[in-house]
Amino acid sequence: MERTAINPVPWSKELGFNQGEVISGQVRTLYISGQTAMSADGRPEHDGDIAAQLALAVDNLEAVLAEAGMSLANLVRLNVYTTEVDALFPHYGVLAGRLGAAGVAPTTTMLGVTRLAIPGQLVELEGTAVA
Repeated sequence: MERTAINPVPWSKELGFNQGEVISGQVRTLYISGQTAMSADGRPEHDGDIAAQLALAVDNLEAVLAEAGMSLANLVRLNVYTTEVDALFPHYGVLAGRLGAAGVAPTTTMLGVTRLAIPGQLVELEGTAVA
């Protein structure tokens, strides 16, 4: 797979995402359902702690990628849903840092939503990966 970043403006790179990406030579595509701060046995974790929820959601995202033989480096699209946009921003570095460590800046959208499916969950990550 070859990735070509498309950034007609430079500011998005500073925030850890590309405006667009052209993927060529694609072999497999993985569509990842929204990942939240759920334990392996399906219990919500870290009620009210958006930083801990974000970290666990990234862990769960990575687990899905790993099960498919991929990693964060394969992520080309990331949607971030949160019930608390202003509360998430101070902790966004957790996500950006892990993406940066993987050498990836997927196209990203953050959306503020009224609520998520599981009460008490504050952040959900949904992605697309290619290999």
